[in-house]
Amino acid sequence: MIFAAGFGTRMRHLTADRPKPMIPVCDRPLIDHALSLAQEISPEKIVINTHYKAEVLHAHLDQTDVIICHEDADILDTGGGLRNALGHLGTEPVLTMNPDVVWRGANPLSVLLDHWEPSEMDALLCCVPLTRTIGRSAGGDFQMAEDGRLSRGGDLVYGGVQILKTDRLATVPDQVFSLNRIWDQIAAQKRLYAVEYPGFWCDVGTPEGIPLAEELLSRDDI
Repeated sequence: MIFAAGFGTRMRHLTADRPKPMIPVCDRPLIDHALSLAQEISPEKIVINTHYKAEVLHAHLDQTDVIICHEDADILDTGGGLRNALGHLGTEPVLTMNPDVVWRGANPLSVLLDHWEPSEMDALLCCVPLTRTIGRSAGGDFQMAEDGRLSRGGDLVYGGVQILKTDRLATVPDQVFSLNRIWDQIAAQKRLYAVEYPGFWCDVGTPEGIPLAEELLSRDDI
């Protein structure tokens, strides 16, 4: 599932007439960069949620096989949005992706699949050391133990891609909620893990991130 429902407020004027996933980087909308990564692993289906300026994204995806799960009345955040899409996704663990980033190196979805151990893990997050992030204004999100388990704090940045078991979504009473609540439950039971991404990652959440991402994608020395 690709999360594409957000308002994109950090992009300021660039989202006045389009949703953030339709902002171009290297002459391609961010959503197309994300779709290319998803299509490389040949998933059974690709689901995208929409809300803000949804008609622009719907028109762009009209000739694709993507399943659109529109959030009509309210935007549901990542947890609520994923739960709302389970009718399309089913009950198996899912890959989720934020489209407002750019990766340089191995496909992060393949990296996750290569390290997924469902007997030990309820979630596996693809994380990037701060030293290999570009355009990151904040610090890290997590620290990783030697066995791969995650806890809050540290210098690892969540890259916006994960594998997640979805059964805990049903336990949250709120309609609108973040997946951070699910991660905290999983971490408390020591089943939240990470894999370190071996390449580079750029945040494209603000206008300033666009030229940084384009420079990263154009480099031939990494």
